[in-house]
Amino acid sequence: MLKTESKTSIKTKLLILAIMFTNSNLFSYDEGIAKSGNIEIYYRDYGPADGEPILLVQGIGGQLINWPQHLIEFLIENNFRPIVYDNRDTGLSSRIQNDSFNKDNVNKTIIRNYIRYYLRLPIKSEYTIDDMADDGVSVLDHLNIENAHILGISMGGMIAQIMASSYPEKTKTFTLIASTASTPSPFNGPSKDVRRLFIERTKNVDATIEERVNRTKKLFKLIGYQGIDLDTQEFSDNVKLSIERGGVDDTGFGRQLTAILGSKNRIEKVRSISAPTLIIHGKEDPLIGVKNAYRSNKLIKGSKLVIIDNMRHLIEPPVFDQFKSDLLAHLK
Repeated sequence: MLKTESKTSIKTKLLILAIMFTNSNLFSYDEGIAKSGNIEIYYRDYGPADGEPILLVQGIGGQLINWPQHLIEFLIENNFRPIVYDNRDTGLSSRIQNDSFNKDNVNKTIIRNYIRYYLRLPIKSEYTIDDMADDGVSVLDHLNIENAHILGISMGGMIAQIMASSYPEKTKTFTLIASTASTPSPFNGPSKDVRRLFIERTKNVDATIEERVNRTKKLFKLIGYQGIDLDTQEFSDNVKLSIERGGVDDTGFGRQLTAILGSKNRIEKVRSISAPTLIIHGKEDPLIGVKNAYRSNKLIKGSKLVIIDNMRHLIEPPVFDQFKSDLLAHLK
């Protein structure tokens, strides 16, 4: 049976909210909690209330504060209403409690799941990508939004595919960034170096903050835009902020990874997507290979595909500048 716990007390959430406001720079926003069954989903609504709602769905381990400021600013400036949220098992949303993923057992569980992954055997997960899609829809329902533009990146793109296919009436447009319509396999999944860092993260859930900062830096150097300096105090401070906001327990990453590997094939659902769709992918993506974008483009009738030559898996300013006009035309 699924068990959950609220990530923080109301007092702690209010304290974090105050901290977030002091770090919001250009933006003001509202934050709150939507209920998805017995799961609490923590969200941020940038407004304005009369803007076109666009729901942004984060990737594995990502928090609502990890969306790039330049993307949020671009959307607001063009009369959109960005709404972001913490997926279950990240940030201030509920954590799923399960003995298989406690600090003592998580490594064994992940190794066992990876073995089954490579053998193409079924994997039992605590929840599915479909469940996570319902979480996102609960945010829209909580805010009384009938329909919205849906944008998902990486795992968030997988979640958004289910939203767009299962809730067509709620989907104005669909934007898929650096994602895949298939469950990752040994043939279309992350590169060897990326897999090694994923295993390291799930293996060492009690790593110190400095160890986690260094681990994140290694990952971003692999999956991020070449030439951006990550050896800066700003990068370290941002990673530490995410770690402190998300808490010291890093087992949620393993549960999200298992949800990806253990969810049913989405091909037919993706094929049924009828919303106007824009697919953006990096030619050099080492986490989700570019061939996945071509496949999604074939599956979704009428979709537009944009391949960025020097993009990997993230949307840094030099990358975003190359597709923001396509995004705006698509959303308009």
